[in-house]
Amino acid sequence: MRWSKCLLLLVVLCLLVVGCRRDIRIGGIKGEEKVGPDYSLRDDPKARARMQYREYLRLAGDRVGKNDLVEAMKFARSAEKLDSRSPDAFTMQAVIEGTGGNAAAAGTLYRKAAELAPQRADVLSNYGAWLCGNGHPAESLVWFDRALADPQSNARAASLANAGGCALDAGQNERAEQNLREALELAPDNAYALESMARNEVLHGRYFEARAFYQRRLAAAPATVSVLQLAIQIEERLGDRTAAGRFQQRLREEFPSGATLNPQG
Repeated sequence: MRWSKCLLLLVVLCLLVVGCRRDIRIGGIKGEEKVGPDYSLRDDPKARARMQYREYLRLAGDRVGKNDLVEAMKFARSAEKLDSRSPDAFTMQAVIEGTGGNAAAAGTLYRKAAELAPQRADVLSNYGAWLCGNGHPAESLVWFDRALADPQSNARAASLANAGGCALDAGQNERAEQNLREALELAPDNAYALESMARNEVLHGRYFEARAFYQRRLAAAPATVSVLQLAIQIEERLGDRTAAGRFQQRLREEFPSGATLNPQG
């Protein structure tokens, strides 16, 4: 499994990288309504350091979005200097290394973050996803199990989806289907879980069911090379050459380089 395919679900990054829908709120003020007394932070070095730490992470995420990885790393390391025990600074550095193509360095940093936050499901799931995307799907399941130990985690659907897809790669098909169905109960539009369920149905020869899952996947998120190749494979197995041809055309038009790759078996 390619890294780009598996790691659609780096859940912790919604706290860090520009473009996520979850906001970081630092104060107790919403709009014009005050929910507590005003306090001055001018003479509170710890509070100023916390705010500076968050600002460094925000700036690092902004630079990653602009593909300015050198500046992004400077800000991420500045954040680490302010709080060397926080996993988020190491996670940001891992993202930067991974974006730059240095997978080994990214893995070391994801593991460091997981060791610093052994109870945080998002951080544990990130390292598990890295392991899975770099050829260690069976080992990744140990980390997903740790992430899933907290039934109230906000990252549970993402962890289940990642675990299911990686269990599929590890040949643990029964676990894969269970995890993926649980993920879809929590998040019916989870794109990775839907695509992985389509792959699972193909492995069992259930092509009509596989078609339903890839169709839901295409409705849930923009197409990728992997899902279009999967759709072609499924339609060919169902004998619908017209539909397969439509997806072949989409693949050539939307992903010219992907049209030369072999579909997944």
